[in-house]
Amino acid sequence: MSTFSDTNRRAVKAAKAPSGSGRPAHHKLLLHAILLVGAVAMALPFAWMLFSSFKPLGEIFIQPPKLFPEQWNLEGYRTALSGADFVRGFCNSTYIAVTITVVSLLTSAMAAYAFARIDFRGRRGLFMVFLATMMVPGQLTIIPLYLIMGWLGWVDTHTALIVPPALFNAFGVFLLRQYIRGIPLELEEAAQLDGASRIRTFVTIILPLLRTPLTALGIFTFLGQWNNFFTPLIFLNSSDKFTLPLLVNQFKGQYTSDWPALMAATTLLAAPILILFAVAQRQIVEGIALSGSKS
Repeated sequence: MSTFSDTNRRAVKAAKAPSGSGRPAHHKLLLHAILLVGAVAMALPFAWMLFSSFKPLGEIFIQPPKLFPEQWNLEGYRTALSGADFVRGFCNSTYIAVTITVVSLLTSAMAAYAFARIDFRGRRGLFMVFLATMMVPGQLTIIPLYLIMGWLGWVDTHTALIVPPALFNAFGVFLLRQYIRGIPLELEEAAQLDGASRIRTFVTIILPLLRTPLTALGIFTFLGQWNNFFTPLIFLNSSDKFTLPLLVNQFKGQYTSDWPALMAATTLLAAPILILFAVAQRQIVEGIALSGSKS
C-alpha cells in the first residue's frame, strides 16, 4: 500500500514539475527577435559591399543612402579584373593559403598526437608554452621574425609567408589534442597487438577519426591565410608576388578612392570564403563542438 502511495506522490510531483520544453512563448519570440537583429547587423555590411560594387561612383555617396543601386553597373568589376595583377594575386593567395592549410593540418595532427599519447619528459610544460604563444600578438614577434627571414634570404619570397604558420599552429595543436584524448586508447592497443607501428597506428587509426576536426581546422586556417594582410605587407616588395589583400588595398588612394572597384575587388576577395563556409558550416560546428566536449 505504501509503495502504491509513493508511486502516486512521485507521479503528482512529476506532473507539477515544469517541463524544459514548456518555456513561455514570449521568451522564444524575444530570443528569435534578438537573433534576427544580430543576423541583420552582421549581414548588412556584406550586403552593402555587394550592392555598392554595382553602383556608379555618384550613387555610393547619395543622400539619403540607398542599399540597392538605381542603375546596375559592372564598371567596378571591369576595373578590378583589368590587367593580370588581380588574377596573379588571386593565384598567389590560393597557392599560399592552400599550401599552408595542407602542411599545417599534417604538422598539427602529428604534434597533437604526440602531446596526447606519447609520454615524454617536459610534455606538459612544452604544451603550456604552445598555449602561451596563442596569447602573443603577431605584431609583437614580427621584427625578430623579419630578421630570421632576412638571415635565411627569404624576404620578398612566398617561403617567408608559408613556413612559419605551416610548421607552427598552436591553435590547431590544441584543438586536435583535445579530440585525440577522447579517442579510446583500446583502438591503438588493438592495432599494436596486430603488429602496427606507432606511425601506422597514427595514419590508419587516428587520422581517419580526425576528419571532422581537421575539416574545421582546415577552414579556419584557410580563412586566416586568405585574409592575411599584415604579414605579406611586411615581407613582400615585388608586385608580382603580392597577394589579393595587398592588391585590393591599392584601390585606395591617398585623397580619393575608386569605391566601385574597391567594393568589387573586396566582393571577389570574400566570395570564396563565403562559399566555403556555406558548404562546410556543419563540419565547422561539429568539429568545434566535438573537440570542446573532450576532456
